[in-house]
Amino acid sequence: MLMDFANSSAELIGCLVRSARPVRLCQTCYPLFQQVTSKMDNISRTFGNSSEGPSCARSLLMADRMQIVVMVSEFFNSTWKEANCANCLSNNSEGLSNNTEYFLSLFNKTLACFEHNLQGHTYSLLPPKNYSEVCKNCNDAYKNLSTLYNEMQRMNGLENKAEPGMMHLCIDVEDAMNITRKLWSRTFNCSVTCSDTVSVVAVSVFILFLPVIFYLSSFLHSEQKKRKLILPKRLKSSTSFANIQENST
Repeated sequence: MLMDFANSSAELIGCLVRSARPVRLCQTCYPLFQQVTSKMDNISRTFGNSSEGPSCARSLLMADRMQIVVMVSEFFNSTWKEANCANCLSNNSEGLSNNTEYFLSLFNKTLACFEHNLQGHTYSLLPPKNYSEVCKNCNDAYKNLSTLYNEMQRMNGLENKAEPGMMHLCIDVEDAMNITRKLWSRTFNCSVTCSDTVSVVAVSVFILFLPVIFYLSSFLHSEQKKRKLILPKRLKSSTSFANIQENST
């Protein structure tokens, strides 16, 4: 049992390190994580299986101060929980969830679109400064990916309101979205697309004219007040003049 656990742990460690950049550990290593968990369960269950079970499990798990087997198992569990890999998997953890598979499919299509529209610059010695083709041709793919990611975040937040540590999506999905957004905004400078330009200009012009509208309305309002204040005086003077005429007659 100790050798089984050691071999499974070595395979899982190798998978985690190889999947560190770009982050693919949840989608790549989940079968190995389940295997390590199963080996650890086999050791723990020997407590009640036979008369020699308790002494066997105790010698592997609690015989010394270091408790290496327990320490390694806890490391795997904490890493898996920190990456929130359960969020990427189906309920029984036998494979990726439908949302995760759909997101990864859109992610791969978006990267393929980037690569396809950069083919003309492949042999250039200097990086191109104009990525307008990428921004134009990949806009829909990027928007679809970003919309799905935001929806997954919203749904995950609703499902895990009582668990602050579970508010994140799994690390594979988060890293994929971060990579895409950095390419889109920093490398390709596509943050403001052509379709958004009109609305941005319209809002800017409206904000610029707000002071003019404010002062104009203030001026008209003050003029109206002056007229209201002057009107009673005229009425009063007219009434006085009528009284004088009446007295004279």
